[in-house]
Amino acid sequence: MCTRFWTEESPELRPIVEEMNRSLLVRKWHQTCAVKSYGEMRPTDVVPVIAPNRSGNRAVFPMKWGYTGKTLLMNARTETAAGKPTFKEDWQKHRCIVPASWYFEWVHLISNDGKKHTGEKYMIQSKGATVTWLCGLYRIEDGLPYFVILTREPGEEIRFIHDRMSLIMPERLVNEWIRPDVKPEELLPYAVTDIVYEKAVG
Repeated sequence: MCTRFWTEESPELRPIVEEMNRSLLVRKWHQTCAVKSYGEMRPTDVVPVIAPNRSGNRAVFPMKWGYTGKTLLMNARTETAAGKPTFKEDWQKHRCIVPASWYFEWVHLISNDGKKHTGEKYMIQSKGATVTWLCGLYRIEDGLPYFVILTREPGEEIRFIHDRMSLIMPERLVNEWIRPDVKPEELLPYAVTDIVYEKAVG
């Protein structure tokens, strides 16, 4: 599952952040919390997210990470989102892209007594790309947008880290992913599986 990602101040991401900062929603979010542009992003942070505007065109909005409820929902499983009441409508009509430089994952271990714990931290990103386009879902809560990140079965090269990975689209399909009239199932075969990783420092 994805619970951390990093946004670098790069030439590719800077225009996305600048568009977010022009959104009228920034002022609304500032009444209750800060809006983050760069750095390590955590659940409950408000970050740049790509989604359709009211005209159906691609736009960037500040969205808060995590659906609220009895517990904070940070992720949704790609395999079951279409059938879950919490995610069903958003899977069909409210898909988004979370632009990141990379995301973080910790090695998941099971000790001799059966208890789960985490090990080393890794940085994971699309191979040969400066932006990793994380797939997500969004919804409106009290007039403001919230999102979750979709996860899937991992590629073989990172299975040793965790049994889940983020669902990632190639850049050429970002606009398709967020279109409400597109069936997301038709795009899943094109999801990025060619990725690279390295141990994170700190």
